[in-house]
Order: sequence, then structure tokens, then C-alpha cells
Amino acid sequence: MNLKSGQLTGAGSMGAKGEVPTDGHRARGAGRRRGAELENAILDAAWDVLVEHGYSGFTYEAIAARAGTSRPVLYRRWPQREDLLLATLARHWQPIEVPDTGSLRDDAIGFLRNASTDRAQTVILMNIQLGDYFRDTGTSASDLREALGGSDRPAPFEQIVARAVARGELPDEQRPSRIINLPFDLLRHDMLTTLRPVPDEAVTEIVDQVWLPLLKPSEPR
Repeated sequence: MNLKSGQLTGAGSMGAKGEVPTDGHRARGAGRRRGAELENAILDAAWDVLVEHGYSGFTYEAIAARAGTSRPVLYRRWPQREDLLLATLARHWQPIEVPDTGSLRDDAIGFLRNASTDRAQTVILMNIQLGDYFRDTGTSASDLREALGGSDRPAPFEQIVARAVARGELPDEQRPSRIINLPFDLLRHDMLTTLRPVPDEAVTEIVDQVWLPLLKPSEPR
């Protein structure tokens, strides 16, 4: 699978019959699992392995042992390790809610709060535990975010700015994407610097002292 294609689904047969336990292990409470139940158990086990051991330890053998299944079961669904990695991340990469409060400032602060709460662990994981992956594939965290988030819809802050323009809060003019998406870039920087969610005072500072002055035209003197 090519990461930059943004395809997240693993190839392979979904009609496999159950699984063969590896090294005598069975997943927690597992009987003879099939279909979605088996796939979810594998992806949960893969996430645990990735968090604990990083990409270097993200092997079919380790994941099969953790899930209580066999390596052929994994290979049938995800023939390449990258397929399995993307499917694992996609399961834990839920879209962040984009508020629609009727206020540019409140939408921006609300989204950053949601992102800090919902996405901090995954952002930190992607940039620390996946260092070997980026080196091996020649890709970046930005490429991975694009693959996971898809490119068929506007970025959250593009939605927020577009709504503000439609309401008349902002003039309808071209703005560099770096400025539009700056709040999330700064939030992500703080997450990686502190390795924890960003405090609320930092969120409001990003919006009030950095972003809004860049978006709004100067007041006439």
C-alpha cells in the first residue's frame, strides 16, 4: 500500500474461518472468532503493541501472539505491514468534532479543546513511536495525517474560516493555508513539546494573541 494514496483498508479475504492460536495464547475471552469480531480484536492488539513497542516492535508475530491468533490470519487481511499499521491507526483516529457556535473565536477555541482532549495521545504516538516508520518509508507525519484524515473534505480550520466568511465575520479574501491552519500546528507543537494535552490558557492564547490578529484586517486609524 502507498501511504500517500490515502487508502486505509487492508486487502485480503474477509471470509477466513476463525483463527489458530499462536503459542497457545488466546485473546481475552475469545472463543472461535470470525469476521468483524476477529478483526477488531487484532486491531486492538496491534494498537497495544504499537504503543508499548513502537514501529520496530510492530511485527506480525507480536500482534498475532497478543491477539491470540496466527500470522496467516493477519497476512490474509493485511498483506503488508503498512496496511496493518494504517488500519490500526485508522481505528483510533476518529474525526475531531468541529463546533459551529456562530462565532469564529468560539469555534476555534472549541475545536482546539476537542483536539487536545481527543487527539493528544495519537499525535504524540505518531511522532515518537513511528520514527522508524517514517525513516523506512521516506514519508512524514504530515503524509500520515493526510492518509488517515482523507483529502476529500476541507481541513477543520478551513471549515471554521469559511463559516466566519459566510457570516460576515471575516472579509472574503484569499488567505495562505499556513495562516488558516496555524492554530492546530501550534497545538500539535505544544503536545510534542510537553507530551501531554495542552492547557486551556494556552489554547486561548493561540487563538486570541496569535491567530485572530493574523486573520482580521487592521482597524482604521
